[in-house]
Amino acid sequence: MARKNVILRLRKHLTARREALRKSLKLEIADLRNLPGLPSGDSADAASDAAHHELSSQLAELESRELVKIERALQRIRAGTYGSCESCAKKIPLARLNALPYTTLCVACQRDEESGLGGPDIDERGWDKVYDNERSLRDDNIRLADIELDLSGSGR
Repeated sequence: MARKNVILRLRKHLTARREALRKSLKLEIADLRNLPGLPSGDSADAASDAAHHELSSQLAELESRELVKIERALQRIRAGTYGSCESCAKKIPLARLNALPYTTLCVACQRDEESGLGGPDIDERGWDKVYDNERSLRDDNIRLADIELDLSGSGR
């Protein structure tokens, strides 16, 4: 019975966090939509604005990922599968759920996934392929004059 009470408390916590993230994302997206077309000050102002918008963009991305995980956890609560590991089906300890309420894996399965030994989302291709592809895309014969940039903001 104690596990059920903890899960109910975690559901309230997840719901509150979801609402806070939604409000924060709404503000950040509105801020990103209000990007000025051309810099209004000197190059230092333009650099500061660019850094601010890059930071807002990255923060919005992180918060949206967390929001997806929270939504998934709330769906698992409704389905009655919350608190059990998606990989091995064992119960996730309450201490882990308290620390990371949207987790879907027990500690052992999380370690296996992070070390590349298993887990539901393991990519068999490996990171070495990314490096190989990056190397094949390199072309030392490209000149800056060969690249066209559209600075008008029209996107055409």
